[in-house]
Amino acid sequence: MKYTKFNKKHKDLGGKMVEFTGFEMPVEYSGVNDEHINVRNNVGVFDVSHMGEIWVKGPKAFDFVQKVTSNDISVLGIGDAQYSCFPNNNGGIVDDLIVYFYEEEKYMLVVNASNIEKDWNWLVKNNSEGAELENASDNISQIAVQGPNATKILQKLTDVNLSEITFYTFKTGEFAGVKDIIISATGYTGAGGFELYMYNDDAEKVWDAVFEAGKDFGIKPAGLAARDTLRLEMGYCLYGNDINDTTSPIEAGLGWITKLNDNNNFINKEYILNQKENGVSKRLRGFEMIDRGIPRKDYEIFDANGNLIGLVTSGTMSPMLKKGIGMGYINKGSWKFGNEIFIKVRKKMLKAKIVKLPFYKA
Repeated sequence: MKYTKFNKKHKDLGGKMVEFTGFEMPVEYSGVNDEHINVRNNVGVFDVSHMGEIWVKGPKAFDFVQKVTSNDISVLGIGDAQYSCFPNNNGGIVDDLIVYFYEEEKYMLVVNASNIEKDWNWLVKNNSEGAELENASDNISQIAVQGPNATKILQKLTDVNLSEITFYTFKTGEFAGVKDIIISATGYTGAGGFELYMYNDDAEKVWDAVFEAGKDFGIKPAGLAARDTLRLEMGYCLYGNDINDTTSPIEAGLGWITKLNDNNNFINKEYILNQKENGVSKRLRGFEMIDRGIPRKDYEIFDANGNLIGLVTSGTMSPMLKKGIGMGYINKGSWKFGNEIFIKVRKKMLKAKIVKLPFYKA
C-alpha cells in the first residue's frame, strides 16, 4: 500500500479510507452528496497525489510527445495544457492524459494513477526518438481545489494573478510561501478551480495554508466518490470504465482530441482515420433515467423491442439533478439523441432517454 503526504490529514478529518490503485485514499468524509454539492456551490479540496507525472525533456521532446499522443501539441504555447490520449496499436487507448507545455523542450504528462507503470513502459518502448524521460510520480503531490469560491480563497496565498489562468492553462510561481508551485486550471469537476502541484516536502504546508485561507468560506475536503459523481455529471470519461485498451477515441466521442491533420502522425493514426471516415459500430452515449433507478457499470441496455444494444460503463444518482444518469456504449442504429432505451436493473427494465452531454449545466 502506498500513502500520499496527506494521509494523516485525511484520517484526522474523518475520511473513510479505502484502497484505490494501490494507495490508501479517502472515498468520502461528510458524505458524497454533501461534498458534491459543496464543490458545485462553494469549494472543496481533493487529494489527487496518486496521479502520475512524467517529464519529457530534450531536443526530441516535441517529436516524441507529438507521436505518442493523439492531439496536436504544435498549437500549444508555454503555459498551455491539453487533454489527449495515448493511442495503442490495436485502435484502443493506453490512457488519457493532460500534456503541459512547461518550457521549451520540456513537457509534463499527467496520467492516471492506475496506469503509471503501464504508461511508463509504453513510453519507454516507443521512445525511438531518444527523448529524455523521467517518472516523477513519487516525488510530486497534487491537490485540486474545486468550486466557484476557489479563486477568492487561493488568491490570498499567491501574487500570481489567478484570473489570468484560464481553462487549460497554467502558471508556475510562489504559493503559500513555497516556490515553484504549478497552478493549473484543467478541472475534472466542471465547477471551476485549480490544481496545485508541489514537491512532497511542501505538501502539508500547502494543504494547511489552503484550509486556513478557506475556513471563512466553509471549505471542506472531498473524496473519490464525490470526484466520480462530479465528473459523471459533466460527462467526462473515466479510464477503466468509459475508455480502455479496447475502446477507440472515435467510439468514445473523443474525436475532438484526435487531430488527423498532416503534421500529426501519431501511433496507429491510419486506424483512427479509417474509423472517422467509415464510422464505428458503437458510440459512447449519455442517458438520463425516466423511471426511478440507479444505473451501474455493466448493466445491460435494451431497445423498446427487447434487443440488447449496449452496456452501461458509468452510472450514479446525480446529486444536482436528483435523477439517475449514466453513460454506455450503444450499438449503431440505436444511439440517436432522444431515443428511449431500457436499463436492466436487477430484473426490472427501467426506461431511460439518450441525451447530449453534459448532464449538468451550471
